[in-house]
Amino acid sequence: MEQALDKQNTEREKGIYRVTVVGSIVNFLLLVFKFFAAFFGHSAAMLADAVHSLSDFVTDIIVIVFVRISAKPEDESHDYGHGKYETLATAIIGILLLFVGFGILWSGASSIYRFLQGDSLQEPGILALAAALISIVSKEVLYHYTVFKGKKLNSQAVIANAWHHRSDALSSIGTAIGIGGAILLGPHWRVLDPIAAVVVSFFIMKVSIRLLIPCVDELLEKSLPAEVEDRIQEIILSFPGVSSPHHLRTRRIGSYCAIEVHVRMDGKIPLEEAHRTATEIENKLKEMFGRGTHVGIHVEPLK
Repeated sequence: MEQALDKQNTEREKGIYRVTVVGSIVNFLLLVFKFFAAFFGHSAAMLADAVHSLSDFVTDIIVIVFVRISAKPEDESHDYGHGKYETLATAIIGILLLFVGFGILWSGASSIYRFLQGDSLQEPGILALAAALISIVSKEVLYHYTVFKGKKLNSQAVIANAWHHRSDALSSIGTAIGIGGAILLGPHWRVLDPIAAVVVSFFIMKVSIRLLIPCVDELLEKSLPAEVEDRIQEIILSFPGVSSPHHLRTRRIGSYCAIEVHVRMDGKIPLEEAHRTATEIENKLKEMFGRGTHVGIHVEPLK
């Protein structure tokens, strides 16, 4: 069983690496192209979009580093494994998203204020618009690919990275609207660029908060949802001779869970039989929550 678990973890780690490397390559090519388009297309909005793509590339590196750590088995210093390193990576991505969203909000609001004060905004070029449209398509495709792989691999960090890809696509939509409006409608409508950026920044910050809340819950040892704990008790009670599950304690550890529970059995049955039943319960719970799940069962005699 231990060998099977190690093989499963190794395959999972390889899968996470593959999807992250694909994202890294796309992000690197995009950010180089965006910086090029921002410089030669004379677009401040595209420059901000390029910085956003740079943050995506940095988060890919974070995922690669932390997933390798989280895949390590239990050791003397980490009795429950290293799963929370993946949670930490997800939290870092969420925080980066929050800062990027706030940065876009601040930059856009500042540009709007300057425009209202009478300053003129620079007209972007067609190259910048083309870069924004290419970014929208490529990042949306990358989002769907990454979120599919993240769910298949049961990786919070990969799913978080997928949302970072989508936030970049949303940012590029705002950039495309602003650049397109500035090109087609003239100088009086160049303010569309910072207005769209401000709107998109709120979506980005909303995504970051949605990612951060589960991370905070896990790091603060929040229990699994009530319906999940009810399902755990149903599984326990499905075994003959087992009753009164109590002192149930649950929490997440990265992509897996920790489940500790007290149960009652007939005090006159052999110890070997009680142990066998407890092991069967443990295996059933691991089938449901993953082979890396920690299960601790304390057996007590019937009162």
